[in-house]
Amino acid sequence: MNVTALPPKGAGLESLITEKKSCWERLKAEKRPIFIYGMGDGALKIMAVFRKYGIAVAGVFASDEFVRGHSFAGYRVHKLSEVEEMVDDFVIVLAFAAGYPELVDYIRTLSRKHTLYVPDVPVIGTGLFTYEYCLEHLNELNEVYRSLADDESRRVYLNIIQFKISGNIRYLDAVTEDPENLYRQILKPTRNETFVDLGAYNGDTIRELLDHTNGKYFAIHAVEPDKKNFKKLLAYIEESGMKHCSAYECAAWSVDTELPFSSKTGRNSVLSPDGNLMPARSVDSILQKQPATLLKMDVEGFEREALWGASHTIIRHAPKLVVAIYHRNEDIFELPLLVKRLNPNYQLYIRHRLYIPAWETNLYAVAEQN
Repeated sequence: MNVTALPPKGAGLESLITEKKSCWERLKAEKRPIFIYGMGDGALKIMAVFRKYGIAVAGVFASDEFVRGHSFAGYRVHKLSEVEEMVDDFVIVLAFAAGYPELVDYIRTLSRKHTLYVPDVPVIGTGLFTYEYCLEHLNELNEVYRSLADDESRRVYLNIIQFKISGNIRYLDAVTEDPENLYRQILKPTRNETFVDLGAYNGDTIRELLDHTNGKYFAIHAVEPDKKNFKKLLAYIEESGMKHCSAYECAAWSVDTELPFSSKTGRNSVLSPDGNLMPARSVDSILQKQPATLLKMDVEGFEREALWGASHTIIRHAPKLVVAIYHRNEDIFELPLLVKRLNPNYQLYIRHRLYIPAWETNLYAVAEQN
């Protein structure tokens, strides 16, 4: 498996994708017992695919601090040490996301000790990202691949595709980028940014930006739909004494409207027919035709709608863009193509920040004149 070579720009992905067999097919062919590591929504999604493929679950285990006589989906929840005592050789399927270094390092260590798969199941939407799915969308994938601005983006793009098919974290390890490089080499923030943060959470991205501008900026517009997260965001803004910073408790959308949202544990709110109606705003409406210089979108699978809602701003002012492209299977090709359609002057980059699975895979777009 080659995860480090720089694929040539002129080549097509059909000649570069070496992972033809999905992790689901490999798991179906496994003779060893398969244990799911983790409990929650991710595990339920994986178990649903297992049922579809006829893959047997031998058991479930969790980190020691979460094992207190729990059961999950009809299985007693074990500690890893208990599984290792029961079975000499087994396969682990990771069913949760890891985004901080200590946990990622632990998962890497685990992968060296046992066979480990990290299946790619979409955060939003249905279907599986398989080699067959790639073939169905080969024209779009190739169009993105050939339009990327540098070799590193093409290398990242190919490795992310290979990971999504195979579930092998070595593909992620090979392309995980230090955030410092993203700011220094691509975004190059100035002290006069008008920053629009869609999915502002508790202000974490604002903190990152200000770390690179010595706390200087022109204006900030922060959008966060989750009530608890919005309170944290307001607390951060107040404690920091930030001026010229506007916070909006609403969803990001293509137009100004109301949408039914339900909150989930952590940083996510999701569109749900059973949710409570809440305001939704477009970037163009928030800015009232004033320019933005930097626009970030991490809006839980609704980046496409948010991009359309920022179309005037993108076409007229060409702000630097940071767009999450990992929530839906189609995001990896639909969103870059939409950005290029809205403003052909953009140079497109793709980078992956520390995360397992391929969350925090983002599109970075910078207009040529910048």
